[in-house]
Amino acid sequence: MTAALPPAPQPELWLPIGGTGLQRRIAGAAIELFYSQGATATSVREITAACGLTPGALYNHFSSKEQLLYVLVRDIHVLADEGLEEAISAAEPQPRVQLAAAARFLVGRAAGPRKPSHVANREYTRLPRPARDEIVAIRRRMRARFADILLSGAQADVFSLPGSQDMAAAVLTATAIATLCGNISEWTRENYPISLSDLQDRYVEMALRLAGAAPPPAG
Repeated sequence: MTAALPPAPQPELWLPIGGTGLQRRIAGAAIELFYSQGATATSVREITAACGLTPGALYNHFSSKEQLLYVLVRDIHVLADEGLEEAISAAEPQPRVQLAAAARFLVGRAAGPRKPSHVANREYTRLPRPARDEIVAIRRRMRARFADILLSGAQADVFSLPGSQDMAAAVLTATAIATLCGNISEWTRENYPISLSDLQDRYVEMALRLAGAAPPPAG
């Protein structure tokens, strides 16, 4: 039973990374507005008004609204990737346990601080090409963490991947699992009747099923 696994620790989501208190106020207001109406429809005046600041105050900390969006999307992805690596490293080395820890962390990250996750998933495609490529590289690195676990499990005969037991199958399955877990912010709501810990348990079970996990040893 996966429910017996302890939840992975959820690091604080301070944005931007290393930011000052005022930068965090601006970032928090921007996240709320980007979440509710999208970055394109949000003005600098709206962001600063939500903080009780004048429009010019934003430019003391960010060169533009677009640069603020980039910093937020980048830092949300960086924190998710770092947290995923920590969750996997802290888990026991068995592929089943590591896959469970990875899925549990990603669901917690996406459904816990849901608004930043939603903004990052939706808005990264609007970034200019160099910035977007940077985010895509982080997302691929996160997928690769899942793929490495899946390939290790396939080679140890504890996972049965769709079609074959090679890296191609591992990447395909990793994409499905990471997308399933990471996009939970697209549909969860504050009043959703399932608790976060219950969601994590269910998504861990789905991830293990997608990996074709072998039944646990008797006893």
